[in-house]
Order: sequence, then structure tokens, then C-alpha cells
Amino acid sequence: MREADDVEFGDDTEPEVAPVRGRTRWLRFAGTFAVGGVLAGGLLVGVSQGAFAASFAVSGTSFEVTSSHLVGTGFVQFGGISASPDAAHPVAVNAFKSADLDNFCQSVFLPNNPIIGDLTLRITADGAKGMHADNMVVDIAQVDGDFTLNNPDIGVDASQVSKGPIGAQGRPGDFGMQADSISINNLKQVAWGTSAQTIAFKGMSLRIVAGNNQCIK
Repeated sequence: MREADDVEFGDDTEPEVAPVRGRTRWLRFAGTFAVGGVLAGGLLVGVSQGAFAASFAVSGTSFEVTSSHLVGTGFVQFGGISASPDAAHPVAVNAFKSADLDNFCQSVFLPNNPIIGDLTLRITADGAKGMHADNMVVDIAQVDGDFTLNNPDIGVDASQVSKGPIGAQGRPGDFGMQADSISINNLKQVAWGTSAQTIAFKGMSLRIVAGNNQCIK
């Protein structure tokens, strides 16, 4: 895919658009990448205090994440629901006590913006451990890659998983799995929301580019 030209905006300048529609889209666009681009629609929850909620309230816009290599410790997975104002999305909830992602890329696509057309916001952090997270919980719609689980327990009651962040558990009777650690090569992920206690980027770059130029090719 060809590289798109950057779209530049002044500090205090917004395109002249129909007042309601244009402003609403830009607020949603910015909200999806609040706090360094990792918290969607107010998703920060007190995972460290055990206040984890399997049902997130999300913005209604999914986003893509890619990484050449993810290493996570304290991994758990179970089913959940992400609810937006317009719909409820069934998801696989993936939670990690810690996670490091090499050559990290995150993007969100918003089409049909008045005057300026399609836009993609991309956040990248290149190199080894470009992104690090502690007590991270992700609502996943789709994930692909080469997975390796260390000391896994598969088929655990979702309410009984215990290797992940405190409070990261599903409903009683639901299917769950967990592992001491997980390794994923060539990660490609579509998610509705991410929360974490701590997120750190090395050499982060944020760009708004024209067209549909998401991370997954």
C-alpha cells in the first residue's frame, strides 16, 4: 500500500464543516485516542484494585493493532461484551499482567469526514519493546498470529481464572483459559477497547493521514 501524505492541522483550526456532524465526528475521533492513544471511550478501569468490568462502554469505533512480536505474562482469556451507544459487540477479553510489543502500530479509520474526506490516525512505536503495558485488558473482535502458551490451563471456568490482573475474570460457567506467559509472532488484532494501569511508548509517532491507511495490510 502506498504511503499517504500527512494531513496537517493548525493548533486552533478546525475545517469549516456542517457544525453538528463535523464536530461530533472529531470529538469521537479524539476520544478514541485519549491518553496516548490507548484508552477508547473512557475505558480506564481500576484493574489493579480489582474493579475490572467485563462489559466495557466503548465509542462505537473499532481499531487495529499490529506487532511483530508480543510477549505477555499472566495471561487470561474469556468471553465478554463491549457495549457502544448503538450496539453490543461480543468479544474475547484478553488480559495480561504485563505485555511488551515490538514494532507497535495502532490505527483508527474514520470515513467520510465533511470537506476533508477519509482519515486514518496512526500511532507507531518502532523497535524492540516499543510499547509496554501493565495490567492491560483488551476487548478483541479478531486476532491472528503465531501463538505459544507457557503452562496453559484451557477450559477453566471463566470466573476462576487467576493468572491475570486482579479482578480479570468472566461469568461463572463460561469458557476461560489462562497461561503463565504468552508469545505471539506477527500479531494482527482488531479491538473495540483497551485499558491498562500503565502504558509506555518508546519513540512514539502520531500521524493523521489521508485515506484508509490502517496498520493491517
